[in-house]
Amino acid sequence: MSPLRLTIEDGLFRDSHGRQITLRGINVAGDAKYPSNPDQPSHIPEDFFDGDNVNFHTRPFPREDAHIHFSRLKRWGYNTIRYVFTWEAIEPSRPGVYDEEWIQHTIEILRLAKDYGFYIFMDPHQDVWSRFSGGSGAPMWTLYACGLNPQSFAATEAALVHNTYPDPATFPKMIWSTNYTRLACQTIFTFFFAGRDFAPKCIIDGKNIQDYLRDHYLDACSHLAKRIHEAGDLEDDVVIGWESMNEPNRGLVGWSDLSTIPTEQKLQKGTSPTAWQAMLTGSGRVCEIDTWDFGGMGPYKSGRVLVDPQGESAWLPADYDDSRYGYKRDPGWKLGECVWAQHGVWDPSTDTLLKKNYFKKNPRGEVLDYEQFTNIYFMEFYRKFRDTIRAQHKDCILFCQPPVLEIPPSIKGTADDDPKMVYAPHYYDGLTLMTKKWNRYWNVDVLGVLRGRYMSPAFAVKIGETAIRNCFKDQLSAIVQEGLDYMGNHPTILTEFGIPYDMDDKYAYKTGDYSSQSGAMDANHYAIEGSSMAGYTLWLYMTENKHHLGDQWNGEDLSIFSVDDRLLPLSPVPPTPSNDSTTTLEGPSTKIGFSNESTVNPRNLKAKLKTPSISSEATDKPPELTSAPGFRAAEAYVRPSPISTVGKILNHGFDLRNCIFTLRLHAHKASAEDHPTEIFLPEFHFPKDQCEVEVTGGKWTISTDDSDGGFIQTLRWWHMDGEHSIRVKGVQRQNMRLGKEEEEGYLDQCQQTKCSVM
Repeated sequence: MSPLRLTIEDGLFRDSHGRQITLRGINVAGDAKYPSNPDQPSHIPEDFFDGDNVNFHTRPFPREDAHIHFSRLKRWGYNTIRYVFTWEAIEPSRPGVYDEEWIQHTIEILRLAKDYGFYIFMDPHQDVWSRFSGGSGAPMWTLYACGLNPQSFAATEAALVHNTYPDPATFPKMIWSTNYTRLACQTIFTFFFAGRDFAPKCIIDGKNIQDYLRDHYLDACSHLAKRIHEAGDLEDDVVIGWESMNEPNRGLVGWSDLSTIPTEQKLQKGTSPTAWQAMLTGSGRVCEIDTWDFGGMGPYKSGRVLVDPQGESAWLPADYDDSRYGYKRDPGWKLGECVWAQHGVWDPSTDTLLKKNYFKKNPRGEVLDYEQFTNIYFMEFYRKFRDTIRAQHKDCILFCQPPVLEIPPSIKGTADDDPKMVYAPHYYDGLTLMTKKWNRYWNVDVLGVLRGRYMSPAFAVKIGETAIRNCFKDQLSAIVQEGLDYMGNHPTILTEFGIPYDMDDKYAYKTGDYSSQSGAMDANHYAIEGSSMAGYTLWLYMTENKHHLGDQWNGEDLSIFSVDDRLLPLSPVPPTPSNDSTTTLEGPSTKIGFSNESTVNPRNLKAKLKTPSISSEATDKPPELTSAPGFRAAEAYVRPSPISTVGKILNHGFDLRNCIFTLRLHAHKASAEDHPTEIFLPEFHFPKDQCEVEVTGGKWTISTDDSDGGFIQTLRWWHMDGEHSIRVKGVQRQNMRLGKEEEEGYLDQCQQTKCSVM
């Protein structure tokens, strides 16, 4: 077993030399959400329900292509990967049968990542439970174990599933997220977190459904952790930790009135049933349901429609043969009938709601809300996950992700205040994500609204781009502070944030103008850099993103890479025979040439690529959407960042418009000669002969070398103890529209200026 590469001291990541480490990462990869055989993204309906016969053997990408993706990410300055995998990939066909071929492929990919020096933490990813309930994550057999019939979800609207939508091309934008408040997910998440309390009749293989589902989930993750441990060369060196579960949800736990929409349910789009209406339509009844849409001012009621399942039920029929998966259902759990009717919530003979507050209290009399759900039910799950993983990976860091945008668990000063724990929240600019537009004029303090900081949501509106950017920063700072207040002194890693690239009806794909995407991406990074977070993992890197299909999952398009766009140049000008060697710049006045390009770069990428599917030569793309490929706002995410800091970072940030990076730190000791403060300095923004550096003390160098398998440009700074600052000025551009430059000339059409450092 390798020595620990990262430790946590006083809420900061430290390396073996005591330097503060900033995790600058990305989610890899979106392809992992759906099978590789058959290749079945969410817009493909064929054989969708043959879920017992799928595998993920080449996810997130084939072994022979790993160097392409890892070297690219390394060159863009990422040192961390949130490794996306699903429960379905481990245990796809039936309970207790693990796919060892996928596990071996995962180990091989992790070994290749080791050559690039990435810090990796494993993400057991789920969205609205499963592909068969409109997302990703759990295998199909889990839905059958819950007594649900996924083939009837479309008729009953128990879930809206892209694969089964009448016309997948017209699947409404971002409507998949409303599945959390539809029957399938409400039921399954209630089972998973609180089945013993609210579904005591649901017994399978002698266990309550809560324990049955949870034990299989934990056992599957444990099995993967065991195999990674047995590999012998990955634990602690490459795989530094594990995240508990992506975006857990309470289901129905804590709902005070099943006949109304809870006030905390801020997201409504499309048909928006109450939980009671969802139970009725799930049992084949006709209901008139409100419809909602999402506009510039957020959700608004748009009308009412009749949802008529025509007698079809989302529940398995009474004569369903449970022997299919080898488990045995208790006779007290009747198929062919709504499970909540069986627990006395409603009477199917009269269609009468009997216990509208059934989920408001648990059998112990505890009054529940989302905060109580987190502290009671989520924490019970999290403790079991922590102990299960640490039984295999004893020194791992646990990334604790409570429900999104909810108050974190109150564990500060308790036994759960684990010194090897990270707070791992998510944050998205909901207005931009839902409308797929970047509004530079106004936005909303969503967290402030959720926390009741305004008398009216109107007071949460922020006017002007500066106010919007500061609003994002204030929200993320508040999230960090909540982690400190409720969980204790732990690092906060934002494990998801991102932007939609298909803004403005795919305007950028027609013109190459990614200025809106660049503005949104820069605003998000600006907020993180100013919020005292220990790092982040951006959502998303997807190897097969295409303009007309996006991430090939529910119409989303958040990948920073697309086969239909151009890669950001490695440096502002191409290397020449006279300046193609790796060199070093020392001090503020020395001029040097450019480093040579990586062995994998925009010019030779096509020749080195071995997977035909990752190609820009496909013939099924509308030509009008690829006539002007751009750089996909890469200038906003390929940005400078501290890597290893001697001392403690006080603040840092990157001003994209003026191309200025600043860092202020406090060091308790002087930098060692072989372990200085190190800063990733992308050549695109900071070519060596066109950037100027000012420091309050010490010496510095800028060098480009083959670091951990990828050529990156690094500023190394040796300084004494005490408070110090550095300011680096790079290439300032007149605008950020970068789609018209020819690859050979790179930035010939950009105005470049050299400005002195103040």
